[in-house]
Amino acid sequence: MKEQNPKLKVLLAVGGWAFGSEPFKALTSNTFRMNGFIYDAIEFLRRYNFDGLDVDWEYPKGPDDKAAFISLIKELRLAFEGEHKSSDNAKLLLSAAVPVSSEAIDSGYDVPELAKYVDYINLMAYDFHGQWEDQVGHNSPLFPLDSASDYEKKLTVDYAAKEWVRRGAPLEKILVGMPMYGRTFTLKDSNKFDVGAEVESGGTPGRYTGEEGFLSYYEICDFLQEPNTTLVWDNEQQVPFAYHGNQWVGFDDERSLRTKVNWLKTEGFGGIMIWSVDLDDFRGHCGTGKYPLLKSMLKELEGYSVPLVYKGPYDNKENEKVKEKPLCNDDEGQVSFHRDKNDCSMYFVCQGPVQHHKTCPDGLVFNENENVCDWPSAVEACSSLVGASKN
Repeated sequence: MKEQNPKLKVLLAVGGWAFGSEPFKALTSNTFRMNGFIYDAIEFLRRYNFDGLDVDWEYPKGPDDKAAFISLIKELRLAFEGEHKSSDNAKLLLSAAVPVSSEAIDSGYDVPELAKYVDYINLMAYDFHGQWEDQVGHNSPLFPLDSASDYEKKLTVDYAAKEWVRRGAPLEKILVGMPMYGRTFTLKDSNKFDVGAEVESGGTPGRYTGEEGFLSYYEICDFLQEPNTTLVWDNEQQVPFAYHGNQWVGFDDERSLRTKVNWLKTEGFGGIMIWSVDLDDFRGHCGTGKYPLLKSMLKELEGYSVPLVYKGPYDNKENEKVKEKPLCNDDEGQVSFHRDKNDCSMYFVCQGPVQHHKTCPDGLVFNENENVCDWPSAVEACSSLVGASKN
């Protein structure tokens, strides 16, 4: 694919809904385990010619997780910067997949700090409603219903994307998620099918995806062909839904996705993210060619671009120091540690010829004899910092 498009960047994602939060908690609970992951990640990305890493922690929750998530993102960025500055490699990209609800943002995300270190933010602007609720709601409405409550008005793509901006995320770093699937319901009363109608459960599983309350776009095409199916364009929410009998599905089609892309361009967001390629009509089953959803968005995006400019945490002088005094000359892949002679609280990690610049936790300095971050009193060269906080 890169031979076909030399500008293509391919990132590797780690995490996801099924992966859960616990592995990230375990990873970030130990600084040296986290550092080991970061070094291994860089080596893996370079070995297989990936261009970066997407961190998909679903979801950090509470003050400890919030701090741990930022620590992981910051250390990844510092390591990516250091590896780039000490080699001829292009800088690895770093992104994060994030939720849309205000509650989730409050609980787990320091938005200004996150935005400082990532190249872009993948906003998962879908699953606003689904079979976990007791009434009908659309998977990914662009705008709210006029009759919606104040809380329900927050459950829209427009509100969620702007909420991240209000909290400190740059417009150009936000990639708005577009779903290639729909959320389905089994209605309690087939005569009551409007948004807000009572439901018994998720809808009947699709023939191929086999998940209650969920249909891929190509399965929705079959749904629309069922006898007595009614297709509705919701002019307020700017999305379609359909129903027949006691089955109801809210989804995105070519029209709604073009509408969302035009809204995105008007607002000035960085671009789109989709979930997921395999849920689009990849065989042309629906009758409008292969990948109709993806192609409809690409057409609307023609000529639209937002510069992606990242200024790293290092200043120019620090970068010059790193280049002037390379410490890592071992070609055999051995790991070694060296205190930064200009800053006791920082140190270098050599992974073979690759150099990473790291920072000790607040109040600690690097002990070269033990290869750990230690109290200043334990390191003679840094004893002048003995008054630093030990809390």
